[in-house]
Amino acid sequence: MKIICIGRNYADHAAELKNEKPTESVVFMKPDSALLPKKQPFVIPEFSKDVHHEVELLVRINRLGKHIQSKFAHKYYDQIGLGLDFTARDLQNSLKEKGLPWEKAKSFDGAAVVSNQWLSVSDFENLNDINFTLEKNNEIVQEGNSSQMLWKIDEIISYVSQYFTLKIGDIIFTGTPKGVGQVKPGDKLIARIEDKELINLNIK
Repeated sequence: MKIICIGRNYADHAAELKNEKPTESVVFMKPDSALLPKKQPFVIPEFSKDVHHEVELLVRINRLGKHIQSKFAHKYYDQIGLGLDFTARDLQNSLKEKGLPWEKAKSFDGAAVVSNQWLSVSDFENLNDINFTLEKNNEIVQEGNSSQMLWKIDEIISYVSQYFTLKIGDIIFTGTPKGVGQVKPGDKLIARIEDKELINLNIK
């Protein structure tokens, strides 16, 4: 399986990092080794002094697809989850200044947290109106709604499939809303879709 990530998919988040609003989807990848093992804490890596949380809606692909039209994209997934895209922001900024790829800042071991539970798309009246939040130490730090996405789920699947064959089990991180921030040892992160807690994570 592969982890496909969409960057700058919320205008407010792009603005808070002083990035230009993209004219097409920003795509990057994480290897499967980036997945944080279940029930383990996230350990801040030694090579960064400024790791940020980024909460995102996830989609898990359930059939093989290539060159998928947007109108057929809904046939390629039936579950929605939550994830955390941990980013070594200091390292990312250094790489961006040099025009280098982001992988060291985005794809290190443990940088991708995937919720233990997935929700059926049938649980939602409208996939373009899903509320999700991230709490840090009992304070909501990120709030998003899928309506705020620059590119909606079906559009993302169609776009990505023009470049990469989608396989069963692939996971798409669909982008993060504003409010990203640093994590420190001792922090607790709780992520929810609507009122359903899907991630409860300790930082070390």
